[in-house]
Amino acid sequence: MRRLIKFIGTLIKLAATFVVLVAFAAIAMNLIVISSTWSDIVDGDELVGGEYECIFVLGCSVQANGEPSPALKSRLDKAIELYKAGVAPKILMSGDHSGKYYNEVGVMRRYAEANGVPKADIFLDHYGVSTYDSMNRAKTVFCLKSIVVVTEGYHVGRGVYGAKRFGINAKGVQSDKGTRITAKTFAREFVARCKDFVFCLLKVEPQYSSAEIPVVGDGSITHDRSSLP
Repeated sequence: MRRLIKFIGTLIKLAATFVVLVAFAAIAMNLIVISSTWSDIVDGDELVGGEYECIFVLGCSVQANGEPSPALKSRLDKAIELYKAGVAPKILMSGDHSGKYYNEVGVMRRYAEANGVPKADIFLDHYGVSTYDSMNRAKTVFCLKSIVVVTEGYHVGRGVYGAKRFGINAKGVQSDKGTRITAKTFAREFVARCKDFVFCLLKVEPQYSSAEIPVVGDGSITHDRSSLP
């Protein structure tokens, strides 16, 4: 009986040690992502006149009525503002259009066009199903070397980190400066940073691959999903 109790005690200690090590590793990965991109998060005004190829907007949920969600609208408004200020000549919108009935980038494009962005200056990545995939494809599909990432403050560091890990010169601009995040959002982003850290380390292949389409010329060639085979 004593041996059994001792064995169980040893298992508990090992399990506790494992949990502590995992927790420390997760915290370390988060700190690396945040600290390595801290100086790259800027207001946007200082980017005017820079040699950035495009403003890179990360997608998120759209509403059932075909309108962007408040979070997505915030991202698009900031991207449009930067575009009109002359930060970059093109906008690349990356979101989930992998299925038949859900199309983030289509909603994003229509909103930008309705707010004065010429369709020729809008490129779409229909297979940006995650932040990691979006940044991977920014390099491997869209051949980008310098971008300005636009998304919420809690998220922008992870986007810039992914871009830099693929050799892209990236700056980040918050679309919601001053907005508080919920505990649920914080926890989800904590886990997502760990995932992207590992994926970037291992250079995991994106879920969808496509032929190269450099972000130059007329972006409307990417508006049809079939243009990204």
